[in-house]
Amino acid sequence: MRRYLPSLSALHAFEAAARYMSFTRAAEDLGLTQSGISRQIRNLENFLGVPLFHRSGPRLVLTEVGATYYRDLALSLDRLQEISIDAVRGRSVDSSLMIGTHYTLASRWLPERLGSFIAANPDIPLEIAPALPSVDFETTRLDIAILRGAGTWLHARAIELFTEKLAVVSSPGLIPPGTRLDPLEFSKFPMLQNASRPSLWLHWLRVAGLSYSGRIQGTRFSHNDMLINAAVHGVGIAVIPISFIEPELAQGKLHMPFGDAIPSGDSYFVVYPERKAHQPSIILFRDWLVRQTRKYDRYGASRK
Repeated sequence: MRRYLPSLSALHAFEAAARYMSFTRAAEDLGLTQSGISRQIRNLENFLGVPLFHRSGPRLVLTEVGATYYRDLALSLDRLQEISIDAVRGRSVDSSLMIGTHYTLASRWLPERLGSFIAANPDIPLEIAPALPSVDFETTRLDIAILRGAGTWLHARAIELFTEKLAVVSSPGLIPPGTRLDPLEFSKFPMLQNASRPSLWLHWLRVAGLSYSGRIQGTRFSHNDMLINAAVHGVGIAVIPISFIEPELAQGKLHMPFGDAIPSGDSYFVVYPERKAHQPSIILFRDWLVRQTRKYDRYGASRK
């Protein structure tokens, strides 16, 4: 008996459109035209006999049926991908790990530690991908993530790793090493801004218990690596999570003339989907990561 299945192309088009909530971005992702995406989804809706999107001008909203269909479809496509990978490499995808985290943490904090896991588990393939704290653990393709937040994610389990701590840092060329300044003297120096966390200076003032009514302005950088590089070269001072700048602090390229790092109120957590909670490779990586961060106390970046 022939299976009651729509075309795979139509399913891909719908999954991408629902993930991005945009026909244009779905088309870019799949290498199709916007009209091609629209046609595939129209064909899928005709096949199912129900609308999947409400269309209000350029804005897309999933119908109730569409939202349920998307969640189930995303899981099914993930599973189809997994068994296809299994067939290609001759082993179960359960033995591999897709790890998601903040881009800067992935490029600066994680590599320093990851070597010991790879050395101890050479048969577990790893893939590192960017992930936002807003990741949907019901549908994500990630196996496990390292995320900043308050510790609550739907459809997921989370274990605290370490407290995020913030410091105002300077290069030795801008402020001599060993100098200790009153924290409010920061206003005497050019201030660098973080476009991805634009309120970070105000947040630092609040958690430091400082009262300041002046203007906070300065060159804005869209990425943490740019901001850190500018601080190292003496362009200005910056508020930076110290987990991002361990090498620069250790090498003396940056220092903390306005006082020690202070907790931001957030922590980093290892987070993984409930539906994958018993996958052996996830448990192995989770436990290794917890052991690594239990001793993570350099520059005051310890657990609470």
